[in-house]
Amino acid sequence: MILYEEKQEFRVLSEKFEDMSAVLDPKRSRSRLAELETEMGRQGFWDDPQLAADILRNAKVLETQLQEYHEVQELIEDGNTALELANEDDSMEAHFQKDLRMLRHKVRDFELKMVLNEQFDMNNAFLSIHPGAGGTESQDWAQMLLRMYLRWAERRGFETEIIEVQPGDEAGIKDATLLIKGNYVYGYLKYEKGVHRLVRISPFDSSKRRHTSFVSVNLMPELDDCVEVEINPDDLRVDVYRASGAGGQYVNRTESAVRITHLPTGFVVACQNQRSQHQNKETAMKILAAKLYEREMEIKRKEADAIQGELTGISWGNQIRSYVFHPYKMIKDLRTEHETGNVDSVMDGDLDAFIESELIYYTKGKK
Repeated sequence: MILYEEKQEFRVLSEKFEDMSAVLDPKRSRSRLAELETEMGRQGFWDDPQLAADILRNAKVLETQLQEYHEVQELIEDGNTALELANEDDSMEAHFQKDLRMLRHKVRDFELKMVLNEQFDMNNAFLSIHPGAGGTESQDWAQMLLRMYLRWAERRGFETEIIEVQPGDEAGIKDATLLIKGNYVYGYLKYEKGVHRLVRISPFDSSKRRHTSFVSVNLMPELDDCVEVEINPDDLRVDVYRASGAGGQYVNRTESAVRITHLPTGFVVACQNQRSQHQNKETAMKILAAKLYEREMEIKRKEADAIQGELTGISWGNQIRSYVFHPYKMIKDLRTEHETGNVDSVMDGDLDAFIESELIYYTKGKK
């Protein structure tokens, strides 16, 4: 028997989606997409690369939003049909409850994606992890965070590629960079950038004392091919080395690892996951381009803040989240105040509640 509460929830979700659809305006969006596709087909479209890139991005955003709109719309129609037939066919009850579970996820996801409209929100993302001072303790914490993000990506159905990892001397990792591929990856993760703090009884301390460790997480979008970042070859020092690793999950499959140093900024990027030196260099250059682009955007943000005053809650903070394993269990985001005592679930990749609260928090801050 379908519960009254389930019927009410289905109705509320359907109405919420209808309100969001009014914001999207599917008819207007389809018309705008057709205009953009006509523009993309005209002669000389690529004469202005920046304009072409903007048109492609806008078309991709509209196409994705319309596709997901139709998916949710079909789910609601299926749910309504199952609800009508439930009194006559017992199998429709299970069908309706399945639709309801999917609708919960789809409506929330659609709502979040409606606010992910900045330039690179739909792009893949490079995520890098750097332990702070503290030796083995911080390096172990860095590996725990790496696993957390890998599990989050797996839960979301995203593809991951470990670009480079440096094993710790005794345990953990000294550095890691991974590429997460999928729609809106950078948009979801962009506010994970910052310092993550861990408090726990150290497994590496024979006296069982409480330790505090810090790890920095950085996010950069994988830039589209049409985004040009000028890099002078004379500004680069390229080192080729034989990759080595701890084996197992992080085994390195190449003998042609590449490390690139950008001399003017001091940025160092490396890639060791491909067999080909050429492929490793190409990937490393992509990461460097993303770093340089992000640096340029950061300079512009600071200039804008100096002119108009910094908006509360918008700037990148240093310490963004605290993970306490002892003397109590609590993970708390220091910006949004979102918290949970279920630390095991979060460390296993259940980050969606934190990511959702971040997006809502920063979206409100920009209004």
